[in-house]
Amino acid sequence: MTPTPLVLASTSVYRRALLERLGLTFATASPDVDERRRPNEPAQVLVLRLAEAKARAVAQTHPHALIIGSDQVACLDDAILGKPGNRETAIEQLERASGRTVVFQTGLCLLDARSGQAQTLVEPFRVHFRTLSEAQIHGYVDREQPYDCAGSFKSEGLGIALFERLEGDDPNALIGLPLIRLIALLEAAGIDPLGA
Repeated sequence: MTPTPLVLASTSVYRRALLERLGLTFATASPDVDERRRPNEPAQVLVLRLAEAKARAVAQTHPHALIIGSDQVACLDDAILGKPGNRETAIEQLERASGRTVVFQTGLCLLDARSGQAQTLVEPFRVHFRTLSEAQIHGYVDREQPYDCAGSFKSEGLGIALFERLEGDDPNALIGLPLIRLIALLEAAGIDPLGA
């Protein structure tokens, strides 16, 4: 029996690197999805909706695959911190986060394109920031240029120096793909990374 193809509905280098850790053969595809937040849409609803929408968009061109969709936002109080896109916004985000807790909400979807059945979940992860000086924030942003990262940091790099502590069940969720939860979804769909 031919194994079901696995497709990551993302062009994120961070998500690709995480999925490669499982040693599974997979392809990537760019989902064409409007990622704008709907009025008054809670962060958990947003990431769940977008993770599934990305998987379903890719299913159009991969109708016989298992498709992984994921989306993430960083939340400070009721505000969503997106990808900063530039130095000034990254500095502003880190100044707001200094000495506070940012909650990352990561939506995950494993869609069986053959049946249309989707397994979905939201994985939270809390980041407790140290109180940071202006010089520390500027130095960090200039060194890592985290402009494509929600919350303006890369926890897998120097960003770890920004934190007092991390709190959550799956540290991979912070980078954008909760592998521990994904493994459970894959096993439910008949793929065992340890047996592959």
